[in-house]
Amino acid sequence: MSDTRLVTARLFGLGLAVLGGWAISGASLPAIAAEDGPGPNLVIEVAGSASGTIVIDLLPDVAPRHVEQITALAAEGAYDGVVFHRVIDGFMAQTGDVASGKLGGDLSMAGTGGSARPDLAAEFSSLAFDRGTVGMARSASPDSANSQFFIMFAPAPHLDGQYTVVGQVIQGMDVVDAIRKGDAASNGAVADPDYMAKVTVQQ
Repeated sequence: MSDTRLVTARLFGLGLAVLGGWAISGASLPAIAAEDGPGPNLVIEVAGSASGTIVIDLLPDVAPRHVEQITALAAEGAYDGVVFHRVIDGFMAQTGDVASGKLGGDLSMAGTGGSARPDLAAEFSSLAFDRGTVGMARSASPDSANSQFFIMFAPAPHLDGQYTVVGQVIQGMDVVDAIRKGDAASNGAVADPDYMAKVTVQQ
């Protein structure tokens, strides 16, 4: 499993290069005004240098297996204390490594793990990766998403149809924008990362 998560970082590194000018302009985009759908909603309490609540409207009609996995992990408390291990300004913030990304542990392998649950077959859709879109991280294999997910700071059309979209931020994009950014020279790795203090599901 660790090998697959390392490839994910490389893929996102390529994504940053394609993103181009968004790396400069994305952070200044206005907050989105997405409507709350039928849910469920993933509620993330962020702590660290950033503090506040992010609410994500999950999309079970688009990616039912991925949403089921995320909500099950949240219900178990598996996401509590997991860091935002990879944050690229103007691109995305990645978290969700329940195996290797817990605050207080050895974070040198954060981003290389998943969970005890099985990897998932892709549920690609026609939904665009816009600002506030939430997608599932994966390796080179389309069927390797597990627990890690990322939140977009800015649109990234080159990701469309390549990663599973699982939700949209409907509250707290200001909190997303404030998440501590990583070192661009290290592909977004964050030295002193912010983290998800508590993650719950609201129906």
